[in-house]
Amino acid sequence: MDTQTLAKELLAKRIAGEIVLSEEAGKTIQKWRNIFKIPQRRLADEMGIMPSVISDYENGRRKSPGIKIIKRIVEAMISLDEKTGGKIIKEFAVLPTKAVLSEAVLDMKEFETPIEIKEFCKIVEAPLVVREDLSNKKIYGYTVIDALKAITDLSPMDMVKLYGLTSERALIFIKSHSGRSSMVALKVTNLRPGLVVLQGSEKIDDLAKRIAELEGIPISVTKIKNTDELLKVLKRNF
Repeated sequence: MDTQTLAKELLAKRIAGEIVLSEEAGKTIQKWRNIFKIPQRRLADEMGIMPSVISDYENGRRKSPGIKIIKRIVEAMISLDEKTGGKIIKEFAVLPTKAVLSEAVLDMKEFETPIEIKEFCKIVEAPLVVREDLSNKKIYGYTVIDALKAITDLSPMDMVKLYGLTSERALIFIKSHSGRSSMVALKVTNLRPGLVVLQGSEKIDDLAKRIAELEGIPISVTKIKNTDELLKVLKRNF
């Protein structure tokens, strides 16, 4: 199997898996369609369906699509990207260097079973301060990120790759200060994590709060100030 074919298959599995795991499958479809920069009508034409079908899924007017429909949507996105040179497939095939990853990502884990946001926040001593109404949503993993290194060293596409198997996870930003840069970076990548946990923030920036409110991203601030201690808590519990 050549590199391009392998990259295509891995990306297809990732997208399909994220849609299946997401509590808002339509929003996840929309996210990936935006990453591929494919208009609804073009995607619908590739699938041989009406554009309103894609719109209905993305806006929650239709129930979450089944496996067969998800497979067709993913295959259509991949096919359209190939027809224009395979730019997105190639970008996802090129991983950040190990040196960059080792410095920016301190820990990453997928959960064996999902956990509610409020339970996760309790474990990491991080009360919710934005979108407390979403505390019952479930997340499927976490990534601990050095906020400064991630923002300065990683491209928007590299940031997308840090989400593991699904964006329905907690992104824990170390050395985040006000949270402004972290939330702006998430806005740029067009990804919506299930939860953002800030460490080192005394007061959350108003713009960070506004982005979180608009994008539906819960924010919590951990009381654990020592990074090593926070990592130990995570490893001990997950």
